[in-house]
Amino acid sequence: MKAAAILEVDTLAFIEPSFSALTDPLYTDLLATDNGDESRLLVDEHEEPIAVAFHEKSGWIAGSFLCRHPNVALIDAFEQVNGEIYQEDRAVWAVAVREYFSLQLAKDVPPAMEDLNPARKGILVDVISDVWGRGDGETCIDCGCGSGVGSLVLRELGYTPLSYDNDPTLLSLGIEKGRLLPEETMCLDATQVAAYIDPVPRGIGIMMGEINTFSSEMWHQIAAGLFSVSDETLITVGTEPETILIREWGEKAGRKVTVQENSGDAFYDHWVCVVQADRIK
Repeated sequence: MKAAAILEVDTLAFIEPSFSALTDPLYTDLLATDNGDESRLLVDEHEEPIAVAFHEKSGWIAGSFLCRHPNVALIDAFEQVNGEIYQEDRAVWAVAVREYFSLQLAKDVPPAMEDLNPARKGILVDVISDVWGRGDGETCIDCGCGSGVGSLVLRELGYTPLSYDNDPTLLSLGIEKGRLLPEETMCLDATQVAAYIDPVPRGIGIMMGEINTFSSEMWHQIAAGLFSVSDETLITVGTEPETILIREWGEKAGRKVTVQENSGDAFYDHWVCVVQADRIK
Protein backbone atom coordinates (compact mmCIF):
# COMPACT_ATOMS: atom_id res chain seq x y z
CA MET A 1 0.00 0.00 0.00
CA LYS A 2 1.26 3.47 -0.86
CA ALA A 3 2.11 5.79 2.03
CA ALA A 4 -0.22 8.44 0.61
CA ALA A 5 -3.14 6.03 0.66
CA ILE A 6 -2.56 5.16 4.32
CA LEU A 7 -2.82 8.85 5.22
CA GLU A 8 -5.71 9.32 2.76
CA VAL A 9 -4.04 12.02 0.69
CA ASP A 10 -3.53 12.26 -3.06
CA THR A 11 0.24 12.70 -3.01
CA LEU A 12 2.86 12.59 -0.29
CA ALA A 13 6.56 13.45 -0.09
CA PHE A 14 8.85 12.54 2.78
CA ILE A 15 11.03 15.18 4.37
CA GLU A 16 13.82 12.62 4.70
CA PRO A 17 15.86 12.49 1.47
CA SER A 18 16.64 8.75 1.72
CA PHE A 19 15.79 5.63 3.67
CA SER A 20 19.07 5.82 5.56
CA ALA A 21 18.09 9.31 6.82
CA LEU A 22 15.13 7.89 8.77
CA THR A 23 17.22 7.79 11.95
CA ASP A 24 18.34 11.44 11.74
CA PRO A 25 16.61 13.77 14.26
CA LEU A 26 17.47 16.76 12.05
CA TYR A 27 14.39 15.98 9.97
CA THR A 28 12.18 15.97 13.07
CA ASP A 29 13.28 19.53 13.78
CA LEU A 30 12.77 20.60 10.16
CA LEU A 31 9.28 19.12 10.04
CA ALA A 32 8.35 20.89 13.28
CA THR A 33 8.99 24.25 11.61
CA ASP A 34 6.62 23.51 8.71
CA ASN A 35 3.92 26.14 8.14
CA GLY A 36 1.12 23.81 7.12
CA ASP A 37 -2.60 24.46 7.26
CA GLU A 38 -3.55 20.83 8.05
CA SER A 39 -1.79 17.98 9.80
CA ARG A 40 -2.10 14.24 10.27
CA LEU A 41 -0.63 11.95 12.89
CA LEU A 42 -0.30 8.23 12.20
CA VAL A 43 -0.11 5.87 15.17
CA ASP A 44 0.53 2.14 15.19
CA GLU A 45 -1.43 -0.68 16.81
CA HIS A 46 0.03 0.30 20.19
CA GLU A 47 -0.86 3.98 19.64
CA GLU A 48 2.80 4.91 19.21
CA PRO A 49 3.45 7.71 16.66
CA ILE A 50 4.95 6.41 13.40
CA ALA A 51 4.39 9.39 11.07
CA VAL A 52 3.43 13.06 11.07
CA ALA A 53 2.35 14.92 7.93
CA PHE A 54 1.58 18.57 7.13
CA HIS A 55 -0.25 20.07 4.20
CA GLU A 56 1.37 23.10 2.58
CA LYS A 57 1.06 24.88 -0.77
CA SER A 58 3.13 22.29 -2.62
CA GLY A 59 1.23 19.34 -1.12
CA TRP A 60 1.59 16.96 1.81
CA ILE A 61 5.00 16.41 3.41
CA ALA A 62 5.61 13.72 6.04
CA GLY A 63 8.22 12.41 8.39
CA SER A 64 8.44 8.73 9.31
CA PHE A 65 9.10 7.74 12.91
CA LEU A 66 9.77 4.04 12.53
CA CYS A 67 13.43 4.63 13.40
CA ARG A 68 13.30 7.66 15.71
CA HIS A 69 10.79 9.47 17.93
CA PRO A 70 8.92 12.73 17.37
CA ASN A 71 9.74 15.54 19.78
CA VAL A 72 7.44 17.80 21.77
CA ALA A 73 7.79 20.67 19.30
CA LEU A 74 6.57 18.47 16.45
CA ILE A 75 3.54 17.19 18.37
CA ASP A 76 2.70 20.78 19.32
CA ALA A 77 2.92 21.81 15.66
CA PHE A 78 0.58 18.94 14.72
CA GLU A 79 -2.00 20.00 17.31
CA GLN A 80 -2.00 23.64 16.22
CA VAL A 81 -3.15 23.03 12.62
CA ASN A 82 -6.35 21.01 12.45
CA GLY A 83 -4.66 17.76 13.40
CA GLU A 84 -6.31 14.43 12.59
CA ILE A 85 -5.20 11.05 13.91
CA TYR A 86 -5.00 7.89 11.77
CA GLN A 87 -4.02 4.36 12.75
CA GLU A 88 -2.22 1.59 10.90
CA ASP A 89 -0.14 -1.44 11.84
CA ARG A 90 3.54 -0.63 12.11
CA ALA A 91 4.44 -3.44 9.70
CA VAL A 92 2.10 -2.05 7.03
CA TRP A 93 3.58 1.44 7.35
CA ALA A 94 7.11 -0.02 7.18
CA VAL A 95 6.25 -1.69 3.86
CA ALA A 96 4.92 1.61 2.49
CA VAL A 97 8.02 3.53 3.60
CA ARG A 98 10.40 1.00 2.03
CA GLU A 99 8.36 1.10 -1.15
CA TYR A 100 8.45 4.91 -1.32
CA PHE A 101 12.21 5.22 -0.96
CA SER A 102 12.99 2.23 -3.19
CA LEU A 103 10.84 3.61 -6.02
CA GLN A 104 12.52 6.98 -5.56
CA LEU A 105 15.96 5.32 -5.75
CA ALA A 106 15.02 3.36 -8.87
CA LYS A 107 13.84 6.58 -10.50
CA ASP A 108 16.88 8.66 -9.58
CA VAL A 109 19.79 6.19 -9.75
CA PRO A 110 20.91 4.58 -13.03
CA PRO A 111 21.23 0.81 -12.59
CA ALA A 112 24.58 -0.94 -12.58
CA MET A 113 25.45 -3.26 -15.45
CA GLU A 114 23.94 -6.74 -15.16
CA ASP A 115 26.10 -8.76 -12.76
CA LEU A 116 24.15 -12.01 -12.39
CA ASN A 117 25.83 -15.29 -13.22
CA PRO A 118 22.82 -17.47 -14.12
CA ALA A 119 24.45 -20.50 -12.47
CA ARG A 120 24.40 -18.88 -9.03
CA LYS A 121 20.65 -19.05 -8.71
CA GLY A 122 20.64 -22.85 -8.83
CA ILE A 123 23.59 -23.04 -6.43
CA LEU A 124 21.80 -20.85 -3.90
CA VAL A 125 18.56 -22.78 -4.23
CA ASP A 126 20.48 -25.92 -3.26
CA VAL A 127 22.36 -24.24 -0.38
CA ILE A 128 19.34 -22.58 1.24
CA SER A 129 16.94 -25.48 0.74
CA ASP A 130 19.51 -27.97 2.09
CA VAL A 131 19.85 -25.95 5.31
CA TRP A 132 16.28 -24.75 5.85
CA GLY A 133 13.99 -26.43 3.33
CA ARG A 134 11.09 -24.45 1.93
CA GLY A 135 9.63 -21.50 3.79
CA ASP A 136 6.05 -20.70 4.70
CA GLY A 137 6.10 -16.94 4.19
CA GLU A 138 8.41 -16.16 7.12
CA THR A 139 10.70 -13.15 6.81
CA CYS A 140 14.35 -13.74 5.93
CA ILE A 141 16.90 -10.94 5.75
CA ASP A 142 19.16 -10.70 2.70
CA CYS A 143 22.22 -8.79 3.93
CA GLY A 144 24.34 -7.17 1.22
CA CYS A 145 21.70 -8.23 -1.28
CA GLY A 146 23.41 -6.59 -4.28
CA SER A 147 21.15 -6.88 -7.29
CA GLY A 148 18.98 -9.48 -5.60
CA VAL A 149 19.76 -13.04 -6.62
CA GLY A 150 19.51 -14.18 -2.99
CA SER A 151 16.20 -12.39 -2.53
CA LEU A 152 14.88 -13.97 -5.72
CA VAL A 153 15.82 -17.43 -4.47
CA LEU A 154 14.31 -16.79 -1.02
CA ARG A 155 11.04 -15.67 -2.59
CA GLU A 156 10.90 -18.72 -4.86
CA LEU A 157 11.56 -20.98 -1.87
CA GLY A 158 8.60 -19.51 0.01
CA TYR A 159 10.31 -16.90 2.22
CA THR A 160 9.61 -13.17 2.38
CA PRO A 161 12.91 -11.33 1.82
CA LEU A 162 13.89 -8.18 3.67
CA SER A 163 16.82 -6.95 1.63
CA TYR A 164 19.48 -4.31 2.16
CA ASP A 165 22.69 -3.04 0.59
CA ASN A 166 24.57 0.26 0.50
CA ASP A 167 25.13 0.30 -3.29
CA PRO A 168 22.19 2.17 -4.85
CA THR A 169 23.21 1.22 -8.41
CA LEU A 170 22.95 -2.49 -7.61
CA LEU A 171 19.62 -1.99 -5.85
CA SER A 172 18.37 -0.04 -8.85
CA LEU A 173 19.40 -2.92 -11.10
CA GLY A 174 17.69 -5.48 -8.88
CA ILE A 175 14.46 -3.48 -8.84
CA GLU A 176 14.59 -3.01 -12.61
CA LYS A 177 15.07 -6.77 -13.15
CA GLY A 178 12.39 -7.70 -10.61
CA ARG A 179 14.75 -9.65 -8.37
CA LEU A 180 14.23 -7.02 -5.66
CA LEU A 181 10.77 -5.72 -4.80
CA PRO A 182 10.51 -2.08 -3.67
CA GLU A 183 8.46 -2.90 -0.58
CA GLU A 184 11.13 -5.36 0.61
CA THR A 185 14.25 -3.30 -0.12
CA MET A 186 16.35 -0.78 1.82
CA CYS A 187 19.46 1.21 0.96
CA LEU A 188 21.47 1.47 4.18
CA ASP A 189 24.80 0.85 5.87
CA ALA A 190 24.81 -2.83 6.83
CA THR A 191 26.76 -2.10 10.01
CA GLN A 192 23.84 0.03 11.25
CA VAL A 193 20.96 -2.28 10.33
CA ALA A 194 19.72 -2.76 13.91
CA ALA A 195 18.66 0.90 13.97
CA TYR A 196 16.25 0.30 11.08
CA ILE A 197 14.59 -3.09 11.52
CA ASP A 198 13.52 -5.45 14.29
CA PRO A 199 14.94 -8.99 14.53
CA VAL A 200 13.43 -11.71 12.34
CA PRO A 201 13.80 -15.51 12.45
CA ARG A 202 16.33 -15.91 9.63
CA GLY A 203 18.93 -14.07 7.61
CA ILE A 204 21.42 -14.75 4.84
CA GLY A 205 24.71 -13.18 3.88
CA ILE A 206 25.70 -14.83 0.64
CA MET A 207 29.12 -14.49 -0.95
CA MET A 208 30.54 -12.52 1.98
CA GLY A 209 34.11 -11.44 1.37
CA GLU A 210 36.77 -11.16 0.29
CA ILE A 211 37.60 -11.09 4.01
CA ASN A 212 41.26 -10.26 4.52
CA THR A 213 43.54 -8.33 6.88
CA PHE A 214 42.41 -5.00 5.48
CA SER A 215 38.68 -5.69 5.33
CA SER A 216 38.09 -8.01 8.30
CA GLU A 217 36.96 -5.29 10.72
CA MET A 218 34.36 -4.00 8.24
CA TRP A 219 33.07 -7.53 7.61
CA HIS A 220 33.01 -8.21 11.34
CA GLN A 221 30.72 -5.19 11.82
CA ILE A 222 28.50 -6.29 8.92
CA ALA A 223 28.25 -9.83 10.32
CA ALA A 224 27.54 -8.52 13.83
CA GLY A 225 24.74 -6.36 12.44
CA LEU A 226 23.26 -9.35 10.64
CA PHE A 227 23.48 -11.52 13.77
CA SER A 228 21.69 -8.81 15.76
CA VAL A 229 18.63 -8.91 13.50
CA SER A 230 18.37 -12.64 12.71
CA ASP A 231 17.98 -15.61 15.05
CA GLU A 232 19.53 -18.02 12.57
CA THR A 233 21.98 -16.81 9.97
CA LEU A 234 23.29 -18.55 6.86
CA ILE A 235 26.55 -17.12 5.49
CA THR A 236 28.51 -18.32 2.47
CA VAL A 237 32.17 -17.56 1.82
CA GLY A 238 34.77 -18.68 -0.69
CA THR A 239 37.65 -19.86 1.48
CA GLU A 240 38.23 -21.90 4.62
CA PRO A 241 40.16 -19.12 6.43
CA GLU A 242 37.07 -16.92 6.06
CA THR A 243 34.99 -19.58 7.84
CA ILE A 244 37.36 -19.39 10.81
CA LEU A 245 36.58 -15.68 11.12
CA ILE A 246 32.82 -16.25 10.80
CA ARG A 247 33.03 -18.89 13.54
CA GLU A 248 35.03 -16.53 15.76
CA TRP A 249 32.56 -13.68 15.25
CA GLY A 250 29.54 -15.91 15.81
CA GLU A 251 30.93 -17.43 19.00
CA LYS A 252 31.88 -13.96 20.22
CA ALA A 253 28.19 -13.07 19.81
CA GLY A 254 27.27 -16.09 21.96
CA ARG A 255 26.05 -18.25 19.10
CA LYS A 256 26.50 -21.79 17.91
CA VAL A 257 28.31 -22.02 14.57
CA THR A 258 28.40 -24.98 12.17
CA VAL A 259 30.44 -25.05 8.96
CA GLN A 260 30.20 -27.33 5.98
CA GLU A 261 31.83 -27.49 2.57
CA ASN A 262 29.63 -27.02 -0.49
CA SER A 263 30.83 -29.20 -3.34
CA GLY A 264 28.36 -27.52 -5.69
CA ASP A 265 30.41 -24.32 -5.89
CA ALA A 266 34.18 -24.08 -5.88
CA PHE A 267 34.26 -20.30 -5.60
CA TYR A 268 31.66 -17.89 -4.18
CA ASP A 269 29.62 -20.24 -1.99
CA HIS A 270 32.15 -22.99 -1.37
CA TRP A 271 31.73 -22.84 2.41
CA VAL A 272 28.41 -22.58 4.26
CA CYS A 273 28.29 -21.26 7.84
CA VAL A 274 25.12 -21.49 9.94
CA VAL A 275 25.09 -19.24 13.01
CA GLN A 276 22.33 -19.87 15.57
CA ALA A 277 21.19 -17.91 18.60
CA ASP A 278 21.09 -19.77 21.92
CA ARG A 279 17.30 -19.73 22.09
CA ILE A 280 16.92 -21.83 18.93
CA LYS A 281 19.66 -24.39 19.50
